[in-house]
Amino acid sequence: MEYLPEEYYEFFIVFNDGDYYTGHDLLEEVWLTDRSNLFVKGLLQMTVALYHYEYGNLKGARQMMRVGKEYLTPYKPIHWQLNVEKVLLFIEQCLKVIPIDLDRVAFEEVVHLPVLPKLYLNLEE
Repeated sequence: MEYLPEEYYEFFIVFNDGDYYTGHDLLEEVWLTDRSNLFVKGLLQMTVALYHYEYGNLKGARQMMRVGKEYLTPYKPIHWQLNVEKVLLFIEQCLKVIPIDLDRVAFEEVVHLPVLPKLYLNLEE
């Protein structure tokens, strides 16, 4: 079985809890040890997109989702025990929900934005 960094496993826990900020930090630790790992970079971008959306930066959320999709697509169907196709479907669903006519909303107005779909990550055998 392939060795995967401990932070990668921890990422799954915090991501599934909706703590995208901490998830980003965990993945960044992995990526900083190997900047050629575009798979981790793609997960980073997707996670940052979710964080941006939570704080009203819709333009940033759209951009990061698109970049995350670009980085992750070559790794489908499964990479590092993650169903990448499921992640890509989630990204597509999010891009359909994120309003395209707004770039930013005030933090107080975020509660009025459409709710993004929820993705639960799990390891595949």
